[in-house]
Amino acid sequence: MIKNVFFLLILIVSSSVFGQILEPVKWTTSVKKISATEYDLVATAKIDMGWHLYSQSVPEGGPIATTFLFKKTDNFLLVGKTLEEKGHTIEDPVFKMKIKYFEKLAKFTQRIKLKKAGKAKIIAEVEFMVCDDTRCLPPQYLDLEFNIQ
Repeated sequence: MIKNVFFLLILIVSSSVFGQILEPVKWTTSVKKISATEYDLVATAKIDMGWHLYSQSVPEGGPIATTFLFKKTDNFLLVGKTLEEKGHTIEDPVFKMKIKYFEKLAKFTQRIKLKKAGKAKIIAEVEFMVCDDTRCLPPQYLDLEFNIQ
């Protein structure tokens, strides 16, 4: 009986240690009103210490670039491309090429124009990949919601 309890305890502890899912990036959204029908949709990535998130433009053969795909509706139009902050460009030790990435915080902004003023909910899927100096996590896909009041 004691052996069974001990084995069960070891199994629970080891599964909780090895079963942890790494999520080094937390996303939030906000909306900035520009005019009665134009808004900036801002996606902010808070990045854990030691990790980095890649730019929207990455050389071929490099990591997965951060990509935004806005769910199309009849209520709005995209104005231009999704903009990003300056970030850092370095010779990446994992991919052995010059790559732009973000540490700690990254903001991406997409301007939209509503076809008619009023409330709207806009959904965007973000695809992204994060690495530290020794490993990369598989690409992740996450839906972001922007609420225009």
